[in-house]
Amino acid sequence: MDNARAHQADSLNVPDNVILLFQPPYCPEVNSIERLWHDLKRALAWMRFESIAQLQQAITRWVNQLSPQEVKSLK
Repeated sequence: MDNARAHQADSLNVPDNVILLFQPPYCPEVNSIERLWHDLKRALAWMRFESIAQLQQAITRWVNQLSPQEVKSLK
């Protein structure tokens, strides 16, 4: 759990077989999706797009080139 304000609740029913692990607040180094966003932004940094459709196509191409090992490493 990343401790973001939007991700907090007054009450939560956690099953007995679930352990909640809390990340330090504002710690993108341990948040898998942040690593993915970093790589995507780096790949698209100097590209110029004439339309949102072109941007979407570039993102789709980038995502499709990810190997199963790269996706699995995001855990």
